[in-house]
Amino acid sequence: MPPIITDAHRKSLRDESALWPPTLTPIPPGEWPRQPPGQSPAVMAWRSQKFLVVLYNEGAGHRLTVNRTEFAPGPTFRWKDGITWDELMKVKAEAGFRDSWAAELYPPDDEVVNVANMRHLWLLKEAPPFGWKKLGDVVKKIMPSANDG
Repeated sequence: MPPIITDAHRKSLRDESALWPPTLTPIPPGEWPRQPPGQSPAVMAWRSQKFLVVLYNEGAGHRLTVNRTEFAPGPTFRWKDGITWDELMKVKAEAGFRDSWAAELYPPDDEVVNVANMRHLWLLKEAPPFGWKKLGDVVKKIMPSANDG
């Protein structure tokens, strides 16, 4: 049976979150969240009043995992959902990756792993061959043509 979240748990987390600054601040390694067995190694972790962010080394690259520091409504242990695109961009910048491209993946239905209200940003080593790019005051859509392969 999953742990039950009480009003006392919610108040305790709200009180603890209020002690953090509004922008991401590094967490000392000894205070990083516990990692489940088999998880990629954490490289860095940050906390703010609203977010917990952990950077993982995925071998071929890095992943930022982002969750709110507030429990979802209801008695089960789930983080509050609803992290916006603007919030993800702000978190990515505050974690030091302002100038990096990142991607969020949406797998086929039979490959979905959804065990917590967390978002994962995969940091890319270079710009992808698709997307939107600003060129001065002009926005250009970047798409390979059907003839590219």
